[in-house]
Amino acid sequence: MPGVNGPDGGGSKPPSGRRRRVLRWVGLAMALMVLVGAGAAWWLYRKLDANITPDTSAAAELERYEKERPTQAVRGAQNILLIGSDSRAGKENGRYGQDGGTQRSDTTILLHVAADRKSATAVSIPRDLMTEVPSCRKADGTRTTEQFAQFNWAFQFGGAACTIRTVEKLSGIRIDHHMVVDFGGFKKMVDAVGGVEICLKRPIDDTEAKLKLPAGRQTLRGEQALGFVRARYSLGNGSDTERMSRQQQFLGALVKKVQSNGVLLNPAKLYPLLDAATSSITTDPGLASLRGLYELVRDMRDIPIDRTQFLTVPRKPYAANPNRDELLEPDASRLFQQLRLDRPVTVSPAQPAQAAADPKQPGEAAGNTSSQVTGSATPAPTFTGTTADTATCR
Repeated sequence: MPGVNGPDGGGSKPPSGRRRRVLRWVGLAMALMVLVGAGAAWWLYRKLDANITPDTSAAAELERYEKERPTQAVRGAQNILLIGSDSRAGKENGRYGQDGGTQRSDTTILLHVAADRKSATAVSIPRDLMTEVPSCRKADGTRTTEQFAQFNWAFQFGGAACTIRTVEKLSGIRIDHHMVVDFGGFKKMVDAVGGVEICLKRPIDDTEAKLKLPAGRQTLRGEQALGFVRARYSLGNGSDTERMSRQQQFLGALVKKVQSNGVLLNPAKLYPLLDAATSSITTDPGLASLRGLYELVRDMRDIPIDRTQFLTVPRKPYAANPNRDELLEPDASRLFQQLRLDRPVTVSPAQPAQAAADPKQPGEAAGNTSSQVTGSATPAPTFTGTTADTATCR
């Protein structure tokens, strides 16, 4: 019938002019939404990417000494040096003391991520450890002399590059990347994840750290968290051993919080963490991009928390000054060799008798009970330490 069936006998009716206009506007609106979304995503990416401060001076200094640095022993394994600076520069850090124009490494952790991405081992290096510090370039362009000195002087002498070269000389391990975070940056990242839950066996009342906490389960946010990991002289026996133990406990709880809370897979939670992290750290150029950090986070994301391990390099009181440390051998060399060759390391809590005997000797624990092997029937060596899954409230 004319006006109903087309020439081919079909029953379809061409859209009216009004319908065509509606469809056109719907299409334009959808295209606009896609463009706005893509533009917002690109803006957020550029903002986060621009937040990161690349440590180009450290890269140049390390390049200068490339020939003397260790070579990478196992392809795919990653060794990252995490440095907590006690700098008082800036308004936020100035709250903790006068800016004298110098800084030392308040905390230094060597993080080894296995090539198979099935384990990660974080080794605390005591700031009071006596070791060989190489000749380093100072901020004013002059150079220090090679000397036997306290470990955290390296950061004061020549920043991250000097600390990296000191760790490489000490361990024989090639440092692939490094990150430096100050007091303010640490607080921002803790607040970004909504605080970190810990359990205290005893209450804390530390005027020096401005920290007063009851015993039991509680969530620490920025200022409290910083006081908890920095407090030293008025908590426990006042040793750096206990301070590093608290730092490891806190980092383990932080890893557990990030993984269990779905932060890494939830854009609404991930963005505040990325914003805080990228605006708070200085890294080597290889990590100084959102893509570089994402790849690192991706590598860490699926490592089981019971295979995220924390320990302190085996050491003992320094013979010439018991208030300083020196490496405990052969335990320290064995630990460094396992990490350098990407071989398994296991940790177990210190036995009460062992801890009471000498709290400054977290060396190899008695009995290697790990079922993991290194290509033979030899079990992985066990060291005193903890894992992220034990850093929890029960």
